[in-house]
Amino acid sequence: MLTSFALIFVCGVIMKVIMEKLNLPGLIGYMLVGLVLGPQLLNVIDSSVLDMSADLRQVALVIILTRAGLSLDINTLKKVGRQSICLSFVPASFEILGVIIISTLLFSMNIAEAGVLGAVLAAVSPAVVVPRMLKLMKEGYGSDKGIPQMVMAGSSVDDIFVIVMFTAFTGIVQNGEFSLLSFLGVPVSIVLGILVGLLVGKVFAHVNKVMNLSGVYSVLFLISISFLLLQLQTQIEAWIPFSGLIAIMATGLGLRQNNIEVSTSCEHIYTKLWNAAEILLFVFVGCAVQFQSIESVGILALLVIAFGLVFRMVGVFISVFGNALDTKEKLFVGIAYMPKATVQAAIGAVPLSMGLPFGAEILAVAAIAILVTAPVGAVLIDNTYRKLLHKNA
Repeated sequence: MLTSFALIFVCGVIMKVIMEKLNLPGLIGYMLVGLVLGPQLLNVIDSSVLDMSADLRQVALVIILTRAGLSLDINTLKKVGRQSICLSFVPASFEILGVIIISTLLFSMNIAEAGVLGAVLAAVSPAVVVPRMLKLMKEGYGSDKGIPQMVMAGSSVDDIFVIVMFTAFTGIVQNGEFSLLSFLGVPVSIVLGILVGLLVGKVFAHVNKVMNLSGVYSVLFLISISFLLLQLQTQIEAWIPFSGLIAIMATGLGLRQNNIEVSTSCEHIYTKLWNAAEILLFVFVGCAVQFQSIESVGILALLVIAFGLVFRMVGVFISVFGNALDTKEKLFVGIAYMPKATVQAAIGAVPLSMGLPFGAEILAVAAIAILVTAPVGAVLIDNTYRKLLHKNA
């Protein structure tokens, strides 16, 4: 097991450096490491490590969502409140609709199966987007109108919305029947998650003042709280719709509002934790990909991804319609909502592990979506923000 982790981290770091020299996201290198070291080629990663992949993917999601929450300013969010709320579900809903339309035609899926694929594809990647929005905030691009904050907040909630929709669609496929309660529970789970998270963040901020915890111990507490929130969701979701993931992000936001010094210290540590978690997350995706499945979907996967992105762009423009953003700024928001990686890595293999129809094909399309949209989206964000956004005076 230890040898497997050593190979993953050493090869991952080397590939990250190579990818960055080529101006590509390091996550592409991590996936290639998984493909080469995994069962499809060299098969040198111990099976016990691969058995842990689902839990480690969950940890990676916890880290990136907490980091996003710790970076958000609620006063700025109030300025772009309507747009952030719309961006949290409208583009994803449009993309799911687009994927359902095209995949029922190309893959002969039924609507529920196509909905599972749509939910897998519809999330924007915080792994690609959040670090870049933080960079824009630091450099002062678009911050006067709250564009990086709006994108970061909207994309983080977008992921939660998509995960809830994914759960609803997989439930329909498994049970063979439509459950209206699953969809009605989406807004309830989001609102309840925000309220619980803000309360937990506020309580933790005050407890921290009394205990005077260092940054490292504060992070240990936060991570433990995050795991407990996920367990709370498991315990009560049969009776009360509740999103533990969105509560985790809101906890970071609540801590920032009540203890900025501690939240800043925690944010720095979470950034370092993400560097390790990101490697594991995307290497495991590479390990799970099956070459024969990618071969079977081929060009059809690209058509599904492109069709879904067109629908997503329409959803973005609807979300920011009627506000103070000019056309260039709206276009940038659309570009920022393009990359896919984190959620696809976290849930792309779930339909296959559940034994659902088209599970292998869904994983293959998810992997192709990461390989295509993550580098393209990252390059577009990095090369257009100076042209499309105004720098603060």
